[in-house]
Amino acid sequence: MYVISDLREKLAKFESTIEAIATIESMVQPHDAWTYQALVELLKQDSIRMLVVYEENNKKGGADNNKVIGYCLYQVIFEQAEILRIGTHPDYQRQSIASQLFATLNNELINNKVESLLLEVRADNAPALALYEQQAFAVIHTRKNYYQLPHQPSVDALILQRVYD
Repeated sequence: MYVISDLREKLAKFESTIEAIATIESMVQPHDAWTYQALVELLKQDSIRMLVVYEENNKKGGADNNKVIGYCLYQVIFEQAEILRIGTHPDYQRQSIASQLFATLNNELINNKVESLLLEVRADNAPALALYEQQAFAVIHTRKNYYQLPHQPSVDALILQRVYD
């Protein structure tokens, strides 16, 4: 048996998904959002992977009409992984979307024999720090005054790590 698929449909789905992620990026990272083109270029690299959370839309149009509500862009190099970006659409925050992403990501990393996962976060991002603490991350390094915006005090960057047993 053979399956025939229209590549244009798959490309359109890919493009609309990346556009939605870029839109969420602009909402949750307004001073440092990654663009559609930057995301496309990153995804061309073999070591880069992305998990996407969709809100199921049961109206006509089927699964292709689902709305992107969260994402996790990460990189795996040998036994080390790093979260490059993680975000949830503001309308869906505080609904366990990020926790669901972490559950899926952790399973994938464990299945692929990854030993540890790194990420970087602003020291003043209390909601993210609370989430990462729940996910068994620990601070392993501080980059002093890393985040600097005009007319605002600089903020440290914290490097966090989760080790898989």
